[in-house]
Amino acid sequence: MLTRFFASQSVEIAVPEQPVPIQHYLRQPQRLVKALVDPRRTEQLSPERFRLKMRPLDFMMLQIQPTVDIRVWAKSDGTIHLASVGCEIRGVEYINRRFSLDLVGKLYPVQVDGITYLRGKADLAVQVEIPQMLLFTPMPILETTGNGLIKSVLLTIKQRLMHQLISDYRHWASGDSRNPVSENPIGLVGDGTPV
Repeated sequence: MLTRFFASQSVEIAVPEQPVPIQHYLRQPQRLVKALVDPRRTEQLSPERFRLKMRPLDFMMLQIQPTVDIRVWAKSDGTIHLASVGCEIRGVEYINRRFSLDLVGKLYPVQVDGITYLRGKADLAVQVEIPQMLLFTPMPILETTGNGLIKSVLLTIKQRLMHQLISDYRHWASGDSRNPVSENPIGLVGDGTPV
């Protein structure tokens, strides 16, 4: 039985004024990816492509570990686009062969009354064939669990965006040679949520 799960997440962040506008920072996709994802779980495949190894996720009686290839590119106005270009599920080969993931996101700066904000939205859709051992689980339970799981993934990215990205931008704009991204080696957001 083929089932589809979906989640969407929006964000708006006030950007602190710095000597260098955030549009310049946003033109560096690799820096943005390192601010959003634990660098130890990221592999850069090309200037715009990255492989993200997610932490293992528990879905009902299964434990899966998605590895997602994404393309991240910047427009000259500082708008960042993100799209998944591949995915592999480690842990359950049955699901890996019957799984698809579609992630699309956008982040862009806007000026409102002299204040710069970052606005963005990400949509994540997963389509998977439910394994036989879960076929007798009521569909509302599967849908609630699946949608909740992918929503938690987007929420974690949003939390890192709100904490890590602004912190990294401040350091970068001030010319600080330290990299605050690497100062958070265990990949936790401010409230202790793992990424």
